[in-house]
Amino acid sequence: MNFIPYGKQSIDQSDVDEVCKVLKSDFLTTGPKVEEFENVICEFTGAKYAVAVSNGTAALHLASLSLLEANDKVLTTPNSFLATANSIMYVNAKPIFVDICEDGNIDLDLCENYLKKDSSIKALYVVHFSGNPINQQKLKYLKEKYNIKILEDCAHSLGASFDGIKAGSCANSDCSILSFHPVKHITTGEGGAITTNSYEIYQRLLRLRSHGMERKHEIAPWYYEMNELGFNYRITDFQCALGISQFKKLDNFVRRRKELAFNYTKAFENSIIKPLYPYTENSSYHLCVVRVDFSKTAINKKELFIKIKELGIGLQLHYIPINKQPFYKSLGYGNEHTPIMDKYYEECFSLPLYPDLSDEEQIYVIKCLLEVLYV
Repeated sequence: MNFIPYGKQSIDQSDVDEVCKVLKSDFLTTGPKVEEFENVICEFTGAKYAVAVSNGTAALHLASLSLLEANDKVLTTPNSFLATANSIMYVNAKPIFVDICEDGNIDLDLCENYLKKDSSIKALYVVHFSGNPINQQKLKYLKEKYNIKILEDCAHSLGASFDGIKAGSCANSDCSILSFHPVKHITTGEGGAITTNSYEIYQRLLRLRSHGMERKHEIAPWYYEMNELGFNYRITDFQCALGISQFKKLDNFVRRRKELAFNYTKAFENSIIKPLYPYTENSSYHLCVVRVDFSKTAINKKELFIKIKELGIGLQLHYIPINKQPFYKSLGYGNEHTPIMDKYYEECFSLPLYPDLSDEEQIYVIKCLLEVLYV
């Protein structure tokens, strides 16, 4: 049996064919496939506007430039990839790390406590961790009551929904971001997007994506203006062709992820391995995170990772608390009261989960985990 990673892309011949068509066309970048891909994103999420960019981090950066000012205070989670908090730092704003709930998502009740005490907080960045969406009613309440900007990091949650509200729709937020890294629900190789329902934000995102530049053909055919500092965060047409092809399979990809997550949940019933949250149809299951109380096992988490890798299986840890990273500790972070996050880091890890994971491979993963933990 080949090595089983925690995640990987699912590419078939139809994807290859669509990319090859673009490679043989006149446009490799800034061509028609970019807008076509953005339209597909809007159609799927329900958002009015989408801006496709080079990766998810670029999406976060441009969204932060559109939402934040220097020195703004922003509530966010320690349980995410570095890029979520880093994007706040990119624009010289200040992240405030708030503890998580037992399901891995930021604790919105704690967020409200912060907002009650500090009226200078300007924004909230939430992550739909592992594909499990944040409570949208609570998000709407916080936005309206405290007049804050809200960004939804939907890098994990394409295909998820909460009470019929799709991840990425921006129904209760100013912006959402998506990632199309190979381990995500669909891939463009690298790639990302920002969705929004604000025309003003959309227009600014378009400028920031391409050097802060606006073409003004009404002045002259060659004429353009740069009125603010932008970036080259463009995505290629052949990446977008891959993304369009992948979107056609997204429902099946999510269905298979849910099936695999359900299988794990059933297999580990009455064992020391506990799901991070009960199985739910709301989640699009980018990750299947489980927790183990290692005080009740003969091995620790590091030993588990090593032994399972020797058996040809790749586990992963999502995530090391961002506020405990050396860079953030050098700025005075790291001593926040986050007991749920601290316990999460001690106990949790992610299992292999991707559409091409076979039933046979999943059974092998389950068997190996139980054998190693109950040795």
